[in-house]
Amino acid sequence: MNQAKKLIYFDNAATTFPKPQTVYDRMDQFIRSEAANPGRSGHRMAVEAEAVIDRARNEIAKLFGVKDPHRIVFTLNCTDALNMAIKGALENGGHVVSTQLEHNSVLRPLNALVKAGRISLTRVPHSKEGVVDPADIRKSIKKETRLVVMTHASNVTGSLQPVREIGKIVRETDAWFLVDAAQTAGCFPIDVEADAIDLLAFPGHKALFGPMGTGGLYVGPRVELSAWREGGTGGDSKSPTQPEELPFFLEGGTPNAVGIAGLSEGVRFILQEGLPMIRQHEFHLISRLREGLGAIPAVTLYGPMDAKHTTSTLAFNLKGVEPQEIGAILDQSFGIAARAGLHCAPMIHQSMGTYPAGCLRFSPGYFNTREEVDCAVQAIREIQKNFSNP
Repeated sequence: MNQAKKLIYFDNAATTFPKPQTVYDRMDQFIRSEAANPGRSGHRMAVEAEAVIDRARNEIAKLFGVKDPHRIVFTLNCTDALNMAIKGALENGGHVVSTQLEHNSVLRPLNALVKAGRISLTRVPHSKEGVVDPADIRKSIKKETRLVVMTHASNVTGSLQPVREIGKIVRETDAWFLVDAAQTAGCFPIDVEADAIDLLAFPGHKALFGPMGTGGLYVGPRVELSAWREGGTGGDSKSPTQPEELPFFLEGGTPNAVGIAGLSEGVRFILQEGLPMIRQHEFHLISRLREGLGAIPAVTLYGPMDAKHTTSTLAFNLKGVEPQEIGAILDQSFGIAARAGLHCAPMIHQSMGTYPAGCLRFSPGYFNTREEVDCAVQAIREIQKNFSNP
């Protein structure tokens, strides 16, 4: 525990740490006294467990501007949600528009469908700062386009994408708009109505402050998906096929109720703190970090120069030093946790010229401080000095 207190954790883009204390407390309470199988029985514990899940749906719906909470489907993680949306939408094939910014959770399902001959695919490029031009999306949409899928923000550079403008373009067509909110859900405003989002995939364990093994998919009223998995839903056991109503149509099997209880507390924490406060704090941290690292001549920064156009994520390289080596030194000598490599997003590294070694990524979160940012900048200065004067 003492070691955890000394750690400067700058890997929040992978998973947030620490979580609000209420998340730990609620999960402990739930698994000790309420962890019956939700919806599977009529006894008091099962009913209370189902009520916990319903409250979580309502809180998430409020956060994302969703009118009908039953359109929030709980999943294992964001990857699960993206697979559910992509494969459920493309059962009968069609044309897909995506981008070169995507995480493997989007790249690999699409590549597999292309390889199987089930879909055709157009990948839109991005600017030097890692931003997609909505005009390029518009030009790529065809009559047979079934799905437009893209990240809300790059998990490498943090570059925010103009999803509202793109959503309005997609809404003019018969295609559906799927947004990967892995990097923005909980730390950047999302309104599925105003942003014209048909499908929103999100993780629970990142900026929503929930535990690993949680996530969700918003399914809008324009969308009809095929079932991702079939099985028990608790109700309507007489039906020989998966019940058609949401969320049960896409929630076959016993849910991660204890995880959802923790996720509910994480979302409640965000609603109580206020998204603007969270965004402002992280903006100040990433601005300070960009300014400090940018003052080191041997550092190359990637992504938008203005932190207003990014999440709290900053990718960089140090001239003459492999990113994996910097990451190891930061961990072992300075107690700083960061992520080096390709970040499961190889195409953006290819376009940035950082493939195959990748880069180092700092991603401070809501519980980090300005003092920790200054320590990280000083650590990079010391590493740079040591390598330039062996």
